[in-house]
Amino acid sequence: MKLIPAALLLALLPALAPAEKPDSARHLPAASPETVGMSPTKLRLVDAKVHELIDRKRIAGASVMITRRGKLVYHKSFGLRDVENQLPMKKDTIFRIYSMTKAITSAATMILVEEGKVHLEDPLSKYLPEYKMARVWKDGKAVAPEMDPTVRDLLCHTAGYSYGATGIPELDQLHRAAGPFMETESLTEFVRRMSAVPMAFEPGQRWLYGISTDLLGAVVERASGKPLGQFLDERLFEPLGMNDTGFALPADKRKRMAVVYHSNKRGTLTRHERNTFTYSERTRMHSGGGGLASTIGDYARFLQMIANQGELGGTRFLKKATVAEMTRNQLTGSAMPISFPNNVRHGTGFGLGFCVKVEHTAWNKAGRLGEYGWGGMLSTHYWISPRDELVVVTMEQTLPYDFLLENALKPLIYEAIE
Repeated sequence: MKLIPAALLLALLPALAPAEKPDSARHLPAASPETVGMSPTKLRLVDAKVHELIDRKRIAGASVMITRRGKLVYHKSFGLRDVENQLPMKKDTIFRIYSMTKAITSAATMILVEEGKVHLEDPLSKYLPEYKMARVWKDGKAVAPEMDPTVRDLLCHTAGYSYGATGIPELDQLHRAAGPFMETESLTEFVRRMSAVPMAFEPGQRWLYGISTDLLGAVVERASGKPLGQFLDERLFEPLGMNDTGFALPADKRKRMAVVYHSNKRGTLTRHERNTFTYSERTRMHSGGGGLASTIGDYARFLQMIANQGELGGTRFLKKATVAEMTRNQLTGSAMPISFPNNVRHGTGFGLGFCVKVEHTAWNKAGRLGEYGWGGMLSTHYWISPRDELVVVTMEQTLPYDFLLENALKPLIYEAIE
């Protein structure tokens, strides 16, 4: 066997080592608030409000990050990530972001759309043949739909697939019978199980929140030929410097995760141990709708890329026109506005992965027209205001899902713009 000379081996080592991520991707450039048109005095009101909510035991702790004009102007952590062990919330604390995963999966889909590997008007069954016999619930039974759900329907949540809360008892029972999310099964196994559940209505007729983005993650897998986690690592997380984001994390990083607390909304927080995912070697289910864990800094970099119309640190991830389509309302007619049981979000539509404020109403009263964003089951939130060049992320781990922190901080942050 021919041996490689030591000098040659040493010369090769830099090429064989993992590429160093550019500093511009790992760290957003910082600026003092006044240099980008924000009042540092008014931003201090954010500190006071978060402390107030912690003192009232409405939340255990939180992290808040704000960028303006592409510059980081605010990044603070408050309270505790683990009350019982008195562990502080830190800037590198890792959060279960649940449905904030959806925007990332949507961006991954649009990368494949740009490459011609996925088309928005393609039927779902083109990528997931398990759905060739998709059915819709009509007049108390499952029948063939007039049209197939498309990739666009999945992105807009107009496909008719739910989380099992349609309000139609027979249909919701079929969803429960198909089984819950199981982190030990593959995405392919999940698709096979859920393909037996009919749509709640003909595709495009209404807006319904549910498993659509999980199915979208499976589309990404089939169209790219790679596991969803690998595709996200290669095309988004690694080039964006999102080093602490993934479906599974090493044990040392899992130690940095914040504990989940249940709030009775009257000043009592109870430790919650029954979480859907462990983010460990057990986690085979790459849930494109809710399976990621991340830090506030990692997620802010992803959002800044979107706010920059698809570019960050000199690297282009998506075309400007693609981001414009993602962040404009795509809903019309009976699909408007988006709604949940007992929660109609008047004046709010949905794009290709984000909700979008299209008119002033009592819902999201402090929001700006054109503002887009979303949140996660543990009361994590983000919003982007294009007209203000503003990106805001708030992280906590509180059940049940609540707009408490977003609603408390949003008017203060907008009022800090001078």
